[in-house]
Amino acid sequence: MFLQTLSLLNFKNYTEATLHFDQPICCFLGNNGSGKTNLLDAIHYLSVTKSAVNPSDVQNIKLGESQFMIKGRFKMNEKTKEVVCSFQSGQKKIIREDGQDCIKFSEHVGKYPVVLIVPQDIELIWDGSEVRRKFFDSLLSQIDHSYLENLIVYANFLKQRNSALKMFAERGHADRDLLASYNEKIIPAAKFIFKKRKEFLQEFIPTFQKHYQNLSEAKPENMDIQYRSDLEDRDFTELLTKNLLRDIQLQRTSCGIHRDDFLFLLNGNEVKRFGSQGQQKSFLIALKLAEFQMIAKKKKFKPLLLLDDIFDKLDDTRIDKILKLVSEDTFGQLFITDARPERCREILSRMNLNADVVMVENGKFTIS
Repeated sequence: MFLQTLSLLNFKNYTEATLHFDQPICCFLGNNGSGKTNLLDAIHYLSVTKSAVNPSDVQNIKLGESQFMIKGRFKMNEKTKEVVCSFQSGQKKIIREDGQDCIKFSEHVGKYPVVLIVPQDIELIWDGSEVRRKFFDSLLSQIDHSYLENLIVYANFLKQRNSALKMFAERGHADRDLLASYNEKIIPAAKFIFKKRKEFLQEFIPTFQKHYQNLSEAKPENMDIQYRSDLEDRDFTELLTKNLLRDIQLQRTSCGIHRDDFLFLLNGNEVKRFGSQGQQKSFLIALKLAEFQMIAKKKKFKPLLLLDDIFDKLDDTRIDKILKLVSEDTFGQLFITDARPERCREILSRMNLNADVVMVENGKFTIS
């Protein structure tokens, strides 16, 4: 898969722009706030139908305008595909492929997969379980359409169930038939998601561990990921019944796969508490490289790799190891942003890598 062109209209700080890509590596260089990350986000939008930075479509419209459009032309197996994402304030978002509207956005996700690495990814280690669930849900959704469909069903009916629980608490009476109708949808979706997460992790962990050892300068360490779920060795139907009174008091569903966590471990201890800064960085990059490899394996082609300002967050050793993988053709098409043009050019020269170089300034760009 290769992104040949990217066109923007009123997207974030871009009034109108079109970029053509020829090399497998493209570098967006310029000062912070110039619009480099917005270009990566536009590519991300074409892939997963939403921004990685701001989930509100209205806030992705350029200030003073009422709509935005992103268009990309991809080369897939010697065929060209055109994807258009557009949104107008007050109307529904439109995703169009080769002139045909996508009725269900979920069917588009995974057709043009991406892996995005940004400085904020450290939240995967530092923050709570929701961030880690989102990481694995996003990964699985790009490679397994049925997983995404079950995730949507679960989220929709969980929201309705929670609204009903709040109503029951206010009225002092529970409608068990209504709850049963929600449970009929939630329970099979939850069991499916639990099974898929558990099976996937068994395949993902060895790939992750291999990448970690390659990145780490230290002696071999026992890095692991442990999956924790309410559904482990317990019947979800019984859990929902047992927790009903508690759920009404809390006005929310207190058990289920929406509470699952993925613990990141170093020698049996949590990486966020016991890992050094270097170990945490290696752990994080290894997660993302394993994400790339798993998508490539399942989809039978390489996803786009988007690297946002990672040169600022990694030391020279880790940068060189990542770019060594680039030089060995481990990746497909790669997009990099950097606020220090001279550094990026020096790294490319040192690794003998050819690249398209785009200088970005205040939503405008020049090719150099």
